[in-house]
Amino acid sequence: MNHHSVFWDYSMSTVRTSQPERKSNGKYEAILRAAIKVFAGSGFFNSKVADVAREAGVADGTVYLYFKNKDDILVSIFNHYMEKALAAGKASLAKTDDPVEKLRRIVHVHLEGLGRDRNLAVVFQVELRSSSKFMEQFSATKVTEYLELIREVVQEGQRRGVFRSALNTKLVAKVLFGALDEMATNWVLSRKRYSLVSTAEPVLDIFLNGISRTQSGRREKT
Repeated sequence: MNHHSVFWDYSMSTVRTSQPERKSNGKYEAILRAAIKVFAGSGFFNSKVADVAREAGVADGTVYLYFKNKDDILVSIFNHYMEKALAAGKASLAKTDDPVEKLRRIVHVHLEGLGRDRNLAVVFQVELRSSSKFMEQFSATKVTEYLELIREVVQEGQRRGVFRSALNTKLVAKVLFGALDEMATNWVLSRKRYSLVSTAEPVLDIFLNGISRTQSGRREKT
C-alpha cells in the first residue's frame, strides 16, 4: 500500500444511539455502505429508508436508531468518509516536510480514493448536490476542515519561500479543491472509462506551474 491509497482506506430520537457510540458500531457503517449502493443505483430522491434497510439486512426501525431520516443518512455518508480521509491524510502528510509533495499527496489521494469507489463518487459528486439539506449545511461539513488543511500546506510553502507570499491562501485552497471536485464530477458523468487518478499529475502541473509561458503572463519569444 503506497502513501496515497492509505488516505481513503476506508423515532425514536429519544432512544437513538449517541454519536460516538453509533459510529463505533458495525451496523452504522453497514447502513452507510448500503445507502451508498442504493443512492448511487436508484438516486437519492427515488430511494426510501426501507430500501437502505433491506440492502443492509436490518429492520427499518434499526436505521432510525442511527439516523433521523434519509437526509441525515446522506449527510452522514459525506461527513463519515471525509472524517476518515482527513484523519488518514493528516498522518500521511506528516511523513513529508516538502509542501509540494504534500499538495501532490492531497491531489492523488482525493482522486485515487473516489476513483476506487464509483458508488461513493456518484453519491459525493451527484446525489449530495441535489440535496437542499446538504447544501444548507455545506459550510459546516468536513469540507471546511479539508480546505483548511490545503491552506495550511500553502502557508507552509509560503514561509519556506516555495510559493509566492502574495497568494491568498483561502482562494488557493478553494481553487485546488474546485479543480479536484470538477475532475471527479466529470469522471462520474463521462461515458468514457478512464482512471480518475490519471488526471492527478496534469492538475498538479497546471496548479503549480500555471498556463502562461512566463511568470508575468507575457508570451516568451521563440
